Amino acid sequence: MPQFTGSDYIPSLDQKRLTGQLKRIYNVMIDGEYRSLREIATLAEAPEASVSANLRNLRKEQFGSYTVNKRRRGEPKNGLFEYQLLKRVVAERQESFSFS
Repeated sequence: MPQFTGSDYIPSLDQKRLTGQLKRIYNVMIDGEYRSLREIATLAEAPEASVSANLRNLRKEQFGSYTVNKRRRGEPKNGLFEYQLLKRVVAERQESFSFS
């Protein structure tokens, strides 16, 4: 089970919702395609701010230490970024956290 933290986090109120949201975002992104926050939010049925926070979470050790790439999309001056989640390669150790 992922271990969320934060001053406003109350496990009995937030754990199930946040875990479900994180799993939906992971399932959208595990194909390795680049997507904008809006595209991810639409597919995962989650707010864009939550998508951004969960992409950061996926980089953390307790959430799997995934690589999340970020690059500009289109004209550099438009400020639109897109994100890619890379599958982890686990060698000679048991994965401590998995969404499968």
